[in-house]
Amino acid sequence: MIFNPYPYQQYCIDCIIYNKAVGLFLDMGLGKTIITLTALFELRYNRWEVTKPLIIAPKKVAEATWSTEAKKWRHLKMMRIVTVLGTEKQRLQALATPADAYVINRENVQWLVEYFKNSWPFDMVILDESSSFKNASSKRFKALKLVRSRIKRIVELTGTPSSNGLEDLWAQIYLLDGGARLGKTLGAYRDKYFVPGKRNQTIIYKYTPKDGSFEMIKQAISDICISMKASDYLTLPDVIHNTIPVTLDVSAKKSYTQLETELLLQVEENTITAQSAGVLTGKLLQLCNGTIYDESKKPVKVHNCKLEAFLELIEQLNGQHALVFYNFQHDRDRLVEILAKYNLRVRVYSQAKDEIDWNNGEIDILLAHPASCGYGLNLQQGGHHAIWFGLTWSLEQYEQANKRLHRQGQEYPVVIHHLVVQGGMDETVIEALQNKGDIQNALMDALKVRINKLHN
Repeated sequence: MIFNPYPYQQYCIDCIIYNKAVGLFLDMGLGKTIITLTALFELRYNRWEVTKPLIIAPKKVAEATWSTEAKKWRHLKMMRIVTVLGTEKQRLQALATPADAYVINRENVQWLVEYFKNSWPFDMVILDESSSFKNASSKRFKALKLVRSRIKRIVELTGTPSSNGLEDLWAQIYLLDGGARLGKTLGAYRDKYFVPGKRNQTIIYKYTPKDGSFEMIKQAISDICISMKASDYLTLPDVIHNTIPVTLDVSAKKSYTQLETELLLQVEENTITAQSAGVLTGKLLQLCNGTIYDESKKPVKVHNCKLEAFLELIEQLNGQHALVFYNFQHDRDRLVEILAKYNLRVRVYSQAKDEIDWNNGEIDILLAHPASCGYGLNLQQGGHHAIWFGLTWSLEQYEQANKRLHRQGQEYPVVIHHLVVQGGMDETVIEALQNKGDIQNALMDALKVRINKLHN
């Protein structure tokens, strides 16, 4: 294929070429990968300004997305993309292989830094999904910070730079400019733009942005970051959200209510913490799906109501392919088991070949966890129906997963189906996701309301 960049893509390419550090905060589907590869090719071969680029990406993206994208375009097909994955021996062999760019998963950043130490060889680093480095306390951030002075060029790519709030920006911007714009430390950043929110004596759990902080931060980083939304630059097919209510039968409703009551009574309102809330809602979402792990981590089947609704939906699709998102392993196992009874080509996403086969029309039902295929994968050619069998509290995972189908090259309206148990935790989750509000507060409030109902 011949790459004819849109004007906004050429603008981004030029920004990478003419700036030593840049953050491309581009919405999903705008072509961050081809933009970056084109700029990288120019810098490496036509300008000789880069000798050894490193791309750090989520594992599934690292496995295939960058190399597949390079092979797709005529001007890039000769690029040698080497993946630094697998065992330590395999990673070392990959690093010893001549290449135009090396791709490593973010989990191995610390290993890579410790391996090279003062001999860090990569003069350009590309962070694919830089939001993975938003935590200043994480090992991967600290490792990259150690070698930042040896990196001549850095590019950050993400569509969700601050999915959980403005605090997420500090670490990402620090890797770009060493603290020149938002402060040398996270504490200084908080002092300037935030006020303490929820706290327990001396421990502050949350910071609230001061009035005007968003505009001030936006202005401070505007010269080093580019932010674009797909709706402003691309004409994509519509996205249709289809909520499918799932009603529990009498027996299932009784079991759900009993288990929900027992779980909620274990934690009183004044002792709810983020950790306990996460555990409780996780169990309640399992109950909505029909199976729950017992104390020995064994799945116990409670009902088949959502599974039956799912099979009805598959029947209604009448042979159209579907990307199905599950939340828990026992959901995946039950879906695989039940779908085996039908004349369908079913696959659980696990490797790069699954992406290729799906886009070639060789898979009818592709099961995937949103955390494993939420970034970088191009699945728009294989279908336009996504089904959420099990919902997630993560807004970032939810939006990223949906964009696997709704992206450049999709020819049909994308339909996102949600199987939602009526009266269950599913309803709270889907409302929070669609409102795009404070997910954690919605989680905590939902539990408090349910506990209060039990006591009244």
